[in-house]
Amino acid sequence: QVQLVESGGGLVQAGGSLRLSCAASVGTFSSNAVGWFRQAPGKEREFVAGKGLRESTYYADPVKGRFTISRDNAKNTVYLQMNSLKPEDTARYYCAGGYSGGLYFQQSSYHYWGQGTQVTVSS
Repeated sequence: QVQLVESGGGLVQAGGSLRLSCAASVGTFSSNAVGWFRQAPGKEREFVAGKGLRESTYYADPVKGRFTISRDNAKNTVYLQMNSLKPEDTARYYCAGGYSGGLYFQQSSYHYWGQGTQVTVSS
């Protein structure tokens, strides 16, 4: 059973930064697409960032230029560096692995999900 564990969330003021981490129990991230999603209260889960099979990166428009996805295959860990945070970035952030094909921004393209880590940005 593959487990994904996110960490690094917290409370930060607008304009601040956080780095989220997602550690996998096995090498599910190695040479495979990975993604970050988020869900704000009362809203549906949405795509934030993805890293494709050939290390290409994809970002949702609201986070372009502010967020960066990266990974360390040796550590089976994916990161999301978040800069210039805004109150509208407040959400629970989830990493996704076990890519099975399809569009990187679709939740159905991933088999494994973490429990999420809360990010709260105060104004």
